[in-house]
Amino acid sequence: MATKFPPAPKVGMVSLGCPKALVDSERILTKLRSDGYQMSPDYAGADVVLVNTCGFLDSAKEESLEAIGEAIAENGRVIVTGCMGNEAELIRQRFPQVLAVTGAHQYEDVVNAVHEASPPVPNAFVDLVPEGGLKLTPRHYSYLKISEGCNHRCAFCIIPSLRGDLVSRRIDAVLREAEKLVQAGTRELLVISQDTSAYGVDVRHEERQWKDHAVRTHMTDLARELGNLGTPENPVWVRLHYVYPYPHVDQVIPLMAEGKITPYLDIPFQHASPKVLSAMKRPANEAKVLERIRNWREICPDIAIRSSFVVGFPGETEEDFRYLLDWLDEAQLDRVGAFRFEPVEGAAANALPDPVPEEVKEERYQRIMEKTAAISAAKLQAKTGRTLPVIIDEVGEADEDGSIGATARSQADAPEIDGNVFLRDVQQGYPALKPGDIIAVAIEDADEHDLYGVPVPNQPR
Repeated sequence: MATKFPPAPKVGMVSLGCPKALVDSERILTKLRSDGYQMSPDYAGADVVLVNTCGFLDSAKEESLEAIGEAIAENGRVIVTGCMGNEAELIRQRFPQVLAVTGAHQYEDVVNAVHEASPPVPNAFVDLVPEGGLKLTPRHYSYLKISEGCNHRCAFCIIPSLRGDLVSRRIDAVLREAEKLVQAGTRELLVISQDTSAYGVDVRHEERQWKDHAVRTHMTDLARELGNLGTPENPVWVRLHYVYPYPHVDQVIPLMAEGKITPYLDIPFQHASPKVLSAMKRPANEAKVLERIRNWREICPDIAIRSSFVVGFPGETEEDFRYLLDWLDEAQLDRVGAFRFEPVEGAAANALPDPVPEEVKEERYQRIMEKTAAISAAKLQAKTGRTLPVIIDEVGEADEDGSIGATARSQADAPEIDGNVFLRDVQQGYPALKPGDIIAVAIEDADEHDLYGVPVPNQPR
């Protein structure tokens, strides 16, 4: 007679915040799955619910508190983790029912709290974790976190107080994880951290053995090695996020020109006015940055540069804001996100004089979005008539005429934050198209954010 094991406890997860927090959630779920827990897709089926919080902005904290409240209302057995876990007293004051509160990337504490709240079943089968761990993203792309924490002390940011100073992962461990992800089906690796350019500073760029050679714990070595994971038949896109424009960033541009890594840089410039950048405690040599951007485009004409900017920072004048708009005209960035300045408890910027009125923040936000949308529209329109490689995210159902469309992204588009490439008639050249396929597409049209096209069979990718 077959042995019957009692049902394994089920864990639900609500993951908020940035991709770095998403990686934390994946690590927690992977450990719990290896301990025999099952995952619940809803509140009703979960024995305990984890809420991975974000605490970067007051609005994010409020969203986290709302998520905790919803989980308590729908399930009642809730464990809180993540960046807002540093404010355990506030969470417990508002929600005394929570079972436990832990801080950011405290994986062992979270797992122990789950064990205590809903103990694992003894002798349960534990060969339940796929190669590469559990993922909260689609199978064809994966976030690759290379470090924790940050050494910067930007006036508007409290990340160092939430996540500590920079702690780089061993480069051989990062490369091993990347290799396993590719073997498991990942076609796009998104490299993330608080400061990707600073990778290895804390360990003095120590060398580690990787296969038959030594590699430094350094962004340039990492990019080069990741660029060797793919093959012409099965290319792998490597996308660099949160890159500060340190001098050595120049060294990765030739790798993009050679097709080793994706020609895309996500650089959080935050502003252009030297006065505002100084108040933000950010590097302020904006003229040199423009020169470097021009040089990058000479080396790799297809490079896409994404950035984010804060408007309405304390002391920002109309002259400062116009300086930023003029700088954007010069820089011609491909993708831009903008944020209205929001005071964050514990941030040094809160003590700065001359706060910008909310109505002025809003007016400047609308102006910068209008400016960047026009730049984006022109740059995308210039791509019409070209053939570009794209990665497929989703394939649609056939319409009444039998035509099938698909949603894809170009190399200039990171998932969920940039634009899309919408395809028609994909069945004509690719009848077995699936998410993760990288194909060539003829671009037919464009708008402010997205491209439209049709697959071109038998073209290089």
